[in-house]
Amino acid sequence: MTFLYIDPGTGSMLFTVLIGILGAGGYLAREAFSKLRIRLSGGKVTQKDRLPFAIFTDSKRYWNLFESICDEFERRGEKITYLTASPDDPALNKAYTYVDCQFAGEGNKAFGKLNYLKADVLLSTTPGLDVYQWKRSKDVRWYVHVPHAASDIVLYRMYGLDYYDAVLLSGQYQIDQLRRLEQLRKLPAKEMELVGLPIFDGMLRRLEQAEPLPPHPTTVLLAPSWGKSSIFGRYGGRVIEALLSTGYHIIVRPHPQSFTSEKELMEGLMRDYPDSEQLEWNRDNDNFEVLRRSDLLISDFSGVIFDFALIFQKPIIYADTQFDKAPYDACWLDEELWTFTTLPKIGRQLTEDMLGDIKDVVDAVLTDQSYRHALAAAREETWAHQGEAARRITDYMINKRAALLQADAAEQEQA
Repeated sequence: MTFLYIDPGTGSMLFTVLIGILGAGGYLAREAFSKLRIRLSGGKVTQKDRLPFAIFTDSKRYWNLFESICDEFERRGEKITYLTASPDDPALNKAYTYVDCQFAGEGNKAFGKLNYLKADVLLSTTPGLDVYQWKRSKDVRWYVHVPHAASDIVLYRMYGLDYYDAVLLSGQYQIDQLRRLEQLRKLPAKEMELVGLPIFDGMLRRLEQAEPLPPHPTTVLLAPSWGKSSIFGRYGGRVIEALLSTGYHIIVRPHPQSFTSEKELMEGLMRDYPDSEQLEWNRDNDNFEVLRRSDLLISDFSGVIFDFALIFQKPIIYADTQFDKAPYDACWLDEELWTFTTLPKIGRQLTEDMLGDIKDVVDAVLTDQSYRHALAAAREETWAHQGEAARRITDYMINKRAALLQADAAEQEQA
């Protein structure tokens, strides 16, 4: 008798494929049942079919943005569904009564679910709605975006916010930028409100409550953005080599997207500059502790600069990377970005020819107090309604749903 042998690797692959087919089949069956029920009810999604409120996050790293909002919904006894594409999102372990935290699946599976979602108001910090895999569901009535950094709102990749219905912002300059984009692209006007920054609010509360740091060696944090205009995109490993020559403790924390979009670059850098007593690579989901224990930050145009400078009030160095606006919404605007007009006021620029003298630059910035006077002005420009973001965002979502339901009632009266 001849037996068919399947090696363990192939067997594992086939099992994974089978599970994927069964999972997709189950989802399609549920969706078909839902559509049948809707047709039997007259072909319309009824109000009871929709979630009143939903939040979507494509990564667990944004829990520090959404936690205070979920807490506010819980405090008010308002039901909301939190959908995450991370199976280990901290939200999934938090005990709520009114907040339903669900794992939506990873990658395209999460977007597939969202494309058929039924909800009145959905909040997200993920750009690219109706541009990439994530399409607008015909059964979601109102899409709301909230940024996850204090920075120019036009630093998203092209068309990042075009298909949202509303954007909740933290600085008037962001509203001005989006209005100009709408005019140039002849887009319908979105609803925009200044609500503040939930990430900043939460980080400041944690800092005020934190224990004093123990003595530690001088620590420099290298935390670039990603893409061709980032520090690694322009300088590669030379910047790490230069920082190691200072003798200071060096933490390298790349943007999480680098490990997806620049995988080969990251693998090469981590191979050439491995963890050691002097150097550590940091990929913590929450950046609070690594920011708190660093004495100086080196970055480029990343929003982490403003976290470090405006919350922790520590010195920064920003690299001259000859920023290319072409991939971003910013390329539609002629004026200089708020980020690049603000950086010279609150930090020191690092040019490529200064890499050989980087210790002198670091030492000078560590002792220079002249930048501090500009921090208060920058905070006012980019952080409206300090400490109030979660309340204001929740108010907006609840009021918007009430307005949608009121419009429904008025339409039914006229019918």
